[in-house]
Amino acid sequence: MAKKDPMDMPVEERLKTLFQLQTTLSGIDEKRALRGELPLEVQDLEDEIEGLTTRIDKINADIAEFEQAVVMKKGEIENAKASVERYKEQLNDVKNNREYDTLSKEIEFQSLEIELCNKKIKEATIRIEEKKAELAQNEEVIEDRRQALDLKKSELDEIMQETRAEEEKLKAKVKELEAKIEPRLLTSFKRIRKNARNGLGIVYVQRDACGGCFNKIPPQRQLDIKMHKKVIVCEYCGRILIDPELAGVKIDKVTGQEEKKRKRSIRKTVKKADTEAPAVPEADE
Repeated sequence: MAKKDPMDMPVEERLKTLFQLQTTLSGIDEKRALRGELPLEVQDLEDEIEGLTTRIDKINADIAEFEQAVVMKKGEIENAKASVERYKEQLNDVKNNREYDTLSKEIEFQSLEIELCNKKIKEATIRIEEKKAELAQNEEVIEDRRQALDLKKSELDEIMQETRAEEEKLKAKVKELEAKIEPRLLTSFKRIRKNARNGLGIVYVQRDACGGCFNKIPPQRQLDIKMHKKVIVCEYCGRILIDPELAGVKIDKVTGQEEKKRKRSIRKTVKKADTEAPAVPEADE
């Protein structure tokens, strides 16, 4: 059997199929709404953990750099001490005051170098302790965030597990319906739906107004909508408009509400009539 070309479908059939697509997409939106803010919260936690991991790596690199600097300065101190000992020994063999003054200055210089190195080591040690404290704080935070992430992921997986099967069925139905709709009309519908706050790209007329933005629709335009001769959009919000009957919704002509609400009022009326039934016997007397 040859596949029916969407372009050959009458406007009424196109609109009906489009409304079915909207209903199916709204069903998918409801399933996703059950997840709430969890996907965003999970993403935020993952980004935060990634940032904390980068920061911890940087802190570890800083600690390693300071520790290496301490090792180097300790090596310089050992060299300076060796030089001092050597110069002191040479003082015993000086032949004139000039040599003595030169060696004395070298000893003084190396002693200052030792003091400077000790100062640098002290500063580096303080910085190492600060970095270690910062590292411990960040590790504590990242552990807390990882626990929160595991919990959020567990909640999200549980919700997705419950809705995955139904959502997959709805997605399959969406593909089936989209194949029946003219590409140009489908593109327009998706654009309208994307810009709509509630995700509704096609709505039916309710109480002489657009079911999306609730602005009044002129009688002549309502008549054109009921004729199903062309695709008509709301002049205020741009949503595609159809009449309730095409959407499968029966509207009470008096109240303007869906018929199922009227049924409840009818049941109440019958019940009231039943309670008044005992008054009949008095008429026989």
